Amino acid sequence: AGVLARVTGILAEHDISIDALLQRESAEGEAQTDVIILTHDTVEGEMNKALAQLQALPTVLAPIVRIRKEELK
Repeated sequence: AGVLARVTGILAEHDISIDALLQRESAEGEAQTDVIILTHDTVEGEMNKALAQLQALPTVLAPIVRIRKEELK
């Protein structure tokens, strides 16, 4: 399976729904690229578990950066 299939599979295992996903074209001569994923609201503990699994993938070459989005009411 491809890299995105593994990523989405891990998120699905933790009941994390993707709202949007952006994968930029890799730079010339590069074989890697960044992926940005925006999820729907989810349980933080499940996100933490999913991120740990994602970080352990051999295709993830840099630390994952998480930015929490909250709505202020």
